[in-house]
Amino acid sequence: MKTNDTSRRDFIAAGLLAGLTVAGCKSSKSNPFDSLADNQVKPSGEMVKLLGVNGEVIEVDKAFLKPVPDLPPISNEMARRGIAGKKFVMVIDLSRCKSVKACQTACNHAHQIHGGQNWIKIYPLQEAEHTAPYWQPTTCMHCDEPPCVKVCPVDATFKRQDGIVLIDSDRCIGCRFCMAACPYSTRVFNWEELELPKEVAEKPYSCETSVPQKKGTVGKCDFCPDMVRKGGLPHCVSACPNGVFMFGDMLEDTVTNGAETFRFSDLVKDKAGYRLMEDLGTKPSVYYLPPVNRNFPFENKEPQTETKKS
Repeated sequence: MKTNDTSRRDFIAAGLLAGLTVAGCKSSKSNPFDSLADNQVKPSGEMVKLLGVNGEVIEVDKAFLKPVPDLPPISNEMARRGIAGKKFVMVIDLSRCKSVKACQTACNHAHQIHGGQNWIKIYPLQEAEHTAPYWQPTTCMHCDEPPCVKVCPVDATFKRQDGIVLIDSDRCIGCRFCMAACPYSTRVFNWEELELPKEVAEKPYSCETSVPQKKGTVGKCDFCPDMVRKGGLPHCVSACPNGVFMFGDMLEDTVTNGAETFRFSDLVKDKAGYRLMEDLGTKPSVYYLPPVNRNFPFENKEPQTETKKS
């Protein structure tokens, strides 16, 4: 089912962290690193794979990579419009989840939220008394028919053309109608002023980064559109050590966890993928693969957490 044996993680990490300076090459056979000789750059021996301008995969020594400057900030109008020609989708493989919670930690760190406000919730579930329990990570479903958007009186919750549902905290009045309308209970309310580092607190708010969060507003999983715009993956996807989360573009019919790449339609069909509460007509953009042939035994190390019947 894999569509590419080459590690996608190498492409993404290298693309985000470094760029090649190839200007001034006289021909495709010339060495693009000749200009770096004066700087006495020594090869590290660690090779990374990059996608060249002609579409070919090339290997480059990591020592010759240069940092890529951050992209200029986008306007609020562009953030609300989204990325043209994309329809983002997530697949969560329940057979791989061990409740490591690296996804939660990465999400909380990236969005400067504390543990009590987790945007990713991991529930212990069990279908029936005699069936095996399993872990279910739950995020915002980024529905195609989002009830949260319909009830927001100030257009603070909105759906972009690329399928991502976001919250504009500059507009949010804290009425919590969206929380009441969401059947998945994935939204949280910021009751208290968050303790943020000075450099974060002073940043202008962006609904693409959801940072900084504001007291009296609602927060939720945002699919990390700032990372996606740069060609990266949501933080939960790249942080999970077991490849539980897969993210991609439905129009390209491709999803990846960074290390593996799959054809989305085949993956969901062959693994009997499903969406939560499909009968509600919300049309979620998050698909689940059932917890069969699991990679890990179920271990609940939180004695105060009861196993819920799904």
